[in-house]
Amino acid sequence: MTILVIAEHDNKVLAPATLNTVAAAAKIGGDIHVLVAGQGAGAVAEAAAKVAGVAKVLVADNAAYAHQLPENVAPLVAELGKGYSHILAAATSNGKNILPRVAAALDVDQISEIISVESADTFKRPIYAGNVIATVQSNGAVKVITVRATGFDPVAAEGGSAAVEAVGAAHDASISSFVGEELAKSDRPELTAAKIVVSGGRGMQNGDNFKHLYALADKLGAAVGAAVGASRAAVDAGFVPNDMQVGQTGKIVAPQLYIAVGISGAIQHLAGMKDSKVIVAINKDEEAPIFQVADYGLVADLFDAVPELSVAL
Repeated sequence: MTILVIAEHDNKVLAPATLNTVAAAAKIGGDIHVLVAGQGAGAVAEAAAKVAGVAKVLVADNAAYAHQLPENVAPLVAELGKGYSHILAAATSNGKNILPRVAAALDVDQISEIISVESADTFKRPIYAGNVIATVQSNGAVKVITVRATGFDPVAAEGGSAAVEAVGAAHDASISSFVGEELAKSDRPELTAAKIVVSGGRGMQNGDNFKHLYALADKLGAAVGAAVGASRAAVDAGFVPNDMQVGQTGKIVAPQLYIAVGISGAIQHLAGMKDSKVIVAINKDEEAPIFQVADYGLVADLFDAVPELSVAL
């Protein structure tokens, strides 16, 4: 078996989720090839070649792939994918945009957001907001799979010495174009990569009160960096921007430490953070569902507990 992994990148840096996807590929077994589709992404290809377990890196360097528009990348992946037993991508916005098109082009089913590999054709994935884990078996000629990064520990970013090979194919569908993007800038690590996440919910009452969480995150993350997130209720109320949302319709995180402040624990939120290694909940409602998944719980008014915790640290 030979597996094709689609690299997640910004033409400059290989995204950490790629390492988790390679880990999933390693569980399946066989040779692992990584496709880097972009423009001027030489640094990404070099980084991919160093990833442990990767046998070959395919580089499609073309203006058509500069912004990884799915209308252009999907035909490339489908063309190359015919020669592979599996095609894997991280379950990011890019992966979710590209792989369904690839599956349709290859006339096979897609298996979404796997969290475990049982065998080369059998996988586990969460359904019903993670309340049920389904075991899915596919007899497709090519297995097209998105990987939930939190389900697999990343492979080492160093130690490999894969061959790098250029791919000449260029697919420009000319049915979409890149207009622009606005990137949120922060001194804190990105939510999905942070080792510590402090999240606030409706109990924060307003956006200004998130200053207490930023102060706590600064204390906790002095060495390793900490990110601040939010529940959908807090985002919908306009307390904080959408890119801070953790949950089924937000970002899936699995940090070493997750602190839920003023979050009741709706299943949609739990689906996005319950794989965290240690979960701490602070809520004045002792019946809040969040305490059912928390390793440590504190029944207290967050406006007393959080400042006191920050001072103690």
